[in-house]
Amino acid sequence: MPLPAYRAADPARTYYAFNGAWAFFSSLTFTLSMVYYVKEVGLDPLQMVLVGTTMELACFLFEVPTGIVADLFSRRLSVIIGFALIGAAFLLQGLVPAFAAVLAAQVLWGLGYTFTSGADQAWITDEIGEERVGKVFVREQQVNLGCTIVGILTAGALGLISLSLPMTLSGVGMVALALVLMVTMREENFHPTPKAERETFREMGATFKHGLEVARSRPVVRTFVLISLISGLASEVFDRLWSVKVLTDLTLPTLFGTSEPAIWFAGFSLVGTLLSLATSLVVNKVTPERVNSLHPNGLLALLALFQLTGVLGFALSGNLWLALGAMWFGNAAATIGYPVESAWLNRNLDSKSRATVLSMVSQSNAIGQVVGGPPLGALAGRTSIRTALVVSGLILTPIPLLYLRLRPDRRPAVPAATADSAP
Repeated sequence: MPLPAYRAADPARTYYAFNGAWAFFSSLTFTLSMVYYVKEVGLDPLQMVLVGTTMELACFLFEVPTGIVADLFSRRLSVIIGFALIGAAFLLQGLVPAFAAVLAAQVLWGLGYTFTSGADQAWITDEIGEERVGKVFVREQQVNLGCTIVGILTAGALGLISLSLPMTLSGVGMVALALVLMVTMREENFHPTPKAERETFREMGATFKHGLEVARSRPVVRTFVLISLISGLASEVFDRLWSVKVLTDLTLPTLFGTSEPAIWFAGFSLVGTLLSLATSLVVNKVTPERVNSLHPNGLLALLALFQLTGVLGFALSGNLWLALGAMWFGNAAATIGYPVESAWLNRNLDSKSRATVLSMVSQSNAIGQVVGGPPLGALAGRTSIRTALVVSGLILTPIPLLYLRLRPDRRPAVPAATADSAP
């Protein structure tokens, strides 16, 4: 039986509220987390990458068991547990500036995230119905963006007092959010997932086997899986070490008499968020017909080349603004390319195998991050951060060529019976 809410609120407003709060608290933590790891915890490049690898592994390993909670007991309960665990993770790494504590926090964060992943969307869909949920998702994205910007600005201000203060306060806020949801979040339309439809490790294995079968038989899918794997191999070290390069190899300018990293990194995050908004608005102006009329392989090859240029430009530049400009340029290209890539891949899948193949592509990226992160982190420690970032950029070089060779696959998709009938 679902747990009762004592002062139940409107589901849509509840959904906006807790997603907005999550966006605010997560930006409060992550805006300056890399600076905190370097300045307060004293992590070296390999340790920085291991932090990300630990988080990826935790998310991968906990995805199925936490999904069972949402399927069997309650979407609402799963969301509440997830937010409480995420809050505990933020508190742990904010209060204990040690490598072991940061690693433990990543495990807690990964566990908490997998409790919330999918459960929140499943909950709101159950409560308000499929016919209304599309508009709610659009509105929720707008709320999240606004709360993210507020969180970034707040993190910058609090970071002037202490680098650990934003994540400590966000941890307290996440735990408080979980407690509030226990009182206000209602669940009236939850029905336990039938046994035959539950995600288990056996079903996960069957899904993976079917994904391999689809990938082998369809060149489009096979190429996208390979591209996702290559992207994962390169992305983990860049995501973790770009901030280290800024702090150690480049010089932050003085603004209003201070060169405090809290101010500058909050500004960097704000610019990145605004650029993401601008590029998403550009994409929204491109109709599905216009995207379909383009040759997506050429467009995606060009955007992948821009991303590669952004990574190498950042790695090689000794000037702060040139380096950041290169990074923002590459990120903007990635933002534009993502929906085009998704649309092209989905056009070449039928509905029966779509979820399986998309999961396969996502898993290949996660595997790439886990496999590629530690070696490149060790390379950064033994040589230099610049060298590791250059290598991560060079790893991306096959992607434009793979896109150029890619053509829409018009053959019928592999039937999903293999996965559906798995024991």
